[in-house]
Amino acid sequence: MHVKKYLLKCLHRLQKGPGYTYKELLVWYCDNTNTHGPKRIICEGPKKKAMWFFITLLFAALVCWQWGLFIRTYLSWEVSVSLSIGFKAMDFPAVTVCNASPFQYSKVTHLLKDLDELMEAVLRRILAPEPSLANATTALNFTIWNHTPLVLIDERNPHHPVVLDLFRENHNGSESSSPAPERICNAQGCKMAMRLATNIFAQVPQQKLVEMGYPAERLILACLFGDEPCSYRNFTSIFDPHYGNCYIFNWGMTEKALPSANPGTEFGLKLILDIGQGDYVPFLASTAGVRLMLHEQRSYPFIRDEGIYAMSGTETSIGVLVDKLQRMGEPYSPCTVNGSDVPIQNFYSDYNTTYSIQACLRSCFQDHMIRNCSCGHYLYPLPHGEKYCNTRDFPDWARCYSKQQMNVAQRESCIGMCKESCNDTQYKMTISMADWPSEASEDWIFHVLSQERDRSTNLTLSRKGIVKLNIYFQEFNYRTIEESAANNIVWLLSNLGGQFGFWMGGSVLCLIEFGEIIIDFVWITIIKLVALAKGLRQRRTQARYAGPPPTVAELVEAHTNFGFQPDTTHHSPNTVAYPDEQSPPIPGTPPPNYDSLRLGVIESDSEGDTI
Repeated sequence: MHVKKYLLKCLHRLQKGPGYTYKELLVWYCDNTNTHGPKRIICEGPKKKAMWFFITLLFAALVCWQWGLFIRTYLSWEVSVSLSIGFKAMDFPAVTVCNASPFQYSKVTHLLKDLDELMEAVLRRILAPEPSLANATTALNFTIWNHTPLVLIDERNPHHPVVLDLFRENHNGSESSSPAPERICNAQGCKMAMRLATNIFAQVPQQKLVEMGYPAERLILACLFGDEPCSYRNFTSIFDPHYGNCYIFNWGMTEKALPSANPGTEFGLKLILDIGQGDYVPFLASTAGVRLMLHEQRSYPFIRDEGIYAMSGTETSIGVLVDKLQRMGEPYSPCTVNGSDVPIQNFYSDYNTTYSIQACLRSCFQDHMIRNCSCGHYLYPLPHGEKYCNTRDFPDWARCYSKQQMNVAQRESCIGMCKESCNDTQYKMTISMADWPSEASEDWIFHVLSQERDRSTNLTLSRKGIVKLNIYFQEFNYRTIEESAANNIVWLLSNLGGQFGFWMGGSVLCLIEFGEIIIDFVWITIIKLVALAKGLRQRRTQARYAGPPPTVAELVEAHTNFGFQPDTTHHSPNTVAYPDEQSPPIPGTPPPNYDSLRLGVIESDSEGDTI
C-alpha cells in the first residue's frame, strides 16, 4: 500500500508538467527549445509554418542519415598503421642452425640399404638409353616394395593421371603386356612418387633418430659471441623432422636473453660449422650447407618455412634490422595475445614456447589428420596417446594424407580459427657471402680447426664441409609498426555534433531537451493508460446493477432493515419512478430506529412497583 501511495504521488507531481495532451507538449517544446527550426513553426504564419516544418523535417532527416553513416563507420573498427623509429640497446635474437642432411649416412645404412638399391634401379630404368640396361634389376630386394612402391605418374593428361609400375614384370615374375614406362613417358610428363623414407623413419623412435643425426660437438667447431668464447654447450638441441638435430643459441623461456653491446660484426655471433658433407644420405639430401633462422627467444623455429641456407666453403655475413609489430586486438584486429582464445590445441606447447600462427596451422592439420586417418603425420608433433602413420599399422594412410592436403575447405577452416599474434618481432636480414677460407690461408686454418676438433696434426677438414657465419645488428635503430583506431569515440562525437550543429543549429543541450520531451511523452502516455484503466474499472462496477443506482432512502432502509428487498422492477426512462399520489422520500439524515430503545417492564424489589 505504501508503494502504491508513493507511486500515485509521483504520478500527480508529473501531471503538473508541460501539459496533459500530446499537442500541448509539442507546443511547449517548440516554444522553449534552443533549436532554431521548431521555434519558427510556432511563431510564423500558416504558410511559413508549413515551409519551416518541411525544412526542419528535411534537415532532421539529413542529420539522422549522416549520423547513421558515422556510426556505421565507427562500428567497422577500421585501423590506421603508424611507423615509428626508435633507438636503444636490444636483446640478441635466438639463432637456430641445422645441417641440410638430417642424418648421418653411416648410422642409417641398415635402414636405407634397400631404398638406395631401389632408387638406383629407378634412375637407371628412367634414364637408361637402352632397354637392356634398364632391366638389370634382378638382384633387388622387393620386401619393402609391396608396402610403399616407387611409381612413375604419367600426368600428361592432368584429368586422368596414370600410375606406372616400374618393376611390374620383375617382382610379379611375369612380363607385362603394357609397354615399358620409359618408352611412353618422359621427364616433362611424369613425376616420380616416393614416400618410403617417411614410412621408414616414422617407425623409428625419436631418441634413435636423434642418435642418427649430427651431434652438436661435431657440427659446431668454434663459437664467439662478442668477445666472449662459447661452445656447443651454449646451444639447446631440438629435433626437426626435416633437418634432424637443430641447435639454438640464446633460446628458452626461463633464461634471460643475451644483450648486444653494440651494433657491428665484432659484437655479434661468429660460428664455424662442419656439415660433414661426405656423410650425407643419398636421395634424401640433395642440398649441402646449413639451414639457419633468426627468431624471438621464446618462439618455436619453423626453419623449413622461414629459414635460409648458408653455402659450404663460404663466409656468410648477416646484418639484422628489427621490426616490431603491435596489433590492437579485438574488435579491431583478429589477433591473440597468448593463444588461449584459439579453439585449437597447440601441439607445440611441450616445447614451452609462445603462441604463433604457424604452430596453430600445423596443429590444426595434425588434428584433422588424426581424426580422419587415425594417425598423425611424421612431420608434426603428436598428442599423447596417438601414433605416427606408417604402412604396417595404417596401410591407407598415404591416400588419406593426400586427401587432407587437397581439402580446401579444411585449410580454410584452419585459417579461420587460427589468429595472428598481437605482438610480433621480425628480423630483416641483409646477407652477403664470400669464399672462405681463401686459397692462401686455407692450409693453416684447416690445420688449426682439425687440431681443435680431432686433436690431430693431420688435415681432417676440407672446404666443401666448412661454413662460417657472422650474425650481428647493423644498427640499434628499430622500427615499430603499430595499429591504432582510425575512428575513436572522440572522432565519432565530434562528427555527430558537427552535423547536428550545421544542419539544425543544435548542441548537446538541445539533445537533453529532446530527451526531456521524450520522457514527458512517456509519462503522459502512462497517465492516459492509468485513466483508461480507472474508467474501465468504474464501468465494470456499474455493470453489476441491472437498473438505476439505488436512492439514499433505499440505502438507509437496507442498512436498518435486514429484511428489506430493493425494487428490482425495470423502469424505462419514460416511466415515472413514483406515482403521483406518493411523493418520493426526501434524502437526509435517517430517523432513529426506536426499536433499539424498547422500554421493558421492571419489577421493583419494593412492593412490586412497575415502571
